[in-house]
Amino acid sequence: MLALIIDALWLMLPAYVPNSSAVLFAGKTPLDLGRNFVDGRRVFGPGKTFRGLIGGTLSGIAVGLLLQLIKNSTQIGVPSFEPVLVVVTLSLGAMLGDLTKSFFKRRLGMDRGDPLPIADQLDFVIGAWVLTYVFFSGWFTLNFTLPVMVVVLIVSPLLHLAVNFIGFKLGKKKEPW
Repeated sequence: MLALIIDALWLMLPAYVPNSSAVLFAGKTPLDLGRNFVDGRRVFGPGKTFRGLIGGTLSGIAVGLLLQLIKNSTQIGVPSFEPVLVVVTLSLGAMLGDLTKSFFKRRLGMDRGDPLPIADQLDFVIGAWVLTYVFFSGWFTLNFTLPVMVVVLIVSPLLHLAVNFIGFKLGKKKEPW
């Protein structure tokens, strides 16, 4: 069981890091450039910035590449480039999942920081999985087995809440969720 949890965390780390680190790169220019959608509400809101998207994604990629180096150093043979590209889809997908959730929260009339349980804790997981599956379905189905996915769906909300609470205590987040 412990090996399964470690495998799940190892696979998801490139998706876990972007969301957590994006807040460290917070910038001034919002992705929606302050514009409203057709419903009169902001597209994403002021908390989704270019610097956060780029910085968060690059942080996840950096961690994922480090994990690939560690993994490749313990294996014999020629490393494949596919897992390196998977790191990009996991990291970017996590950020796009968060953006998608923010888009729909704005459509529901919810403000930045308003809680949307379950979606707030799993948006980045779903985004990472969808983008990775679209581009690397074979790799995805080989690695994200049903037991791994179940572990991720259980552990991710707990990790998400813990990291957000730490960010709140450090003054980097306005809400502890």
